[in-house]
Amino acid sequence: MSAEAKLAQLGIVLPAAAAPVASYVPVVVHGGMAYVSGQLPFVDGKLVTGRLGEDVSLEDGMAAARACGLMILAQLRAAEISLDRVARIVKLGAFVSSTADFTDQPKIANGASELMVEVFGEIGRHSRAAVGVPVLPLGAAVEVDAIIALHAD
Repeated sequence: MSAEAKLAQLGIVLPAAAAPVASYVPVVVHGGMAYVSGQLPFVDGKLVTGRLGEDVSLEDGMAAARACGLMILAQLRAAEISLDRVARIVKLGAFVSSTADFTDQPKIANGASELMVEVFGEIGRHSRAAVGVPVLPLGAAVEVDAIIALHAD
C-alpha cells in the first residue's frame, strides 16, 4: 500500500507545514536525499512547550514527538515531494527538552519513530539519536529532524 493511501486508511490528516522560525529552509533535496530541518510539535495548532521530567508527562512527550513526525511529513508535501517517493526513512534525530535526571528520551522519540513505521512499514525503520537538552527553540518540549532517501521522480 502506498504511503499516501496508508495515511488515508489510518485517518491521519497532516497539519499545515510550519514556516521556518529563523534563516533556513525546511527541506533540502540533494543527491536523492531529503534533509528535513528540525520540526517542532504542534497539536491542535498550539506548540507543545515545557520540559520532560518537570511539567510534561511521558505520554504528552511521546505525542509531541509524533506531532513532530507529522510535521516532517507535512514539510515533504509542502516541498512538493509525494510521500510515495520515500524510499527509506534513514535517520531521525530527536531532541527532548528535559531535566538533568530524565533518562527516557528514547521512549519520547518513539512517538516519531513508531509513526514512520506505521505510515511506511519496513522502509520506515531507521537509525536514530535521542538526546536530552536543557532548552529548545520557543520553549518546545521536543524537536525532530530527518534524513530521508527518495526514489527518483
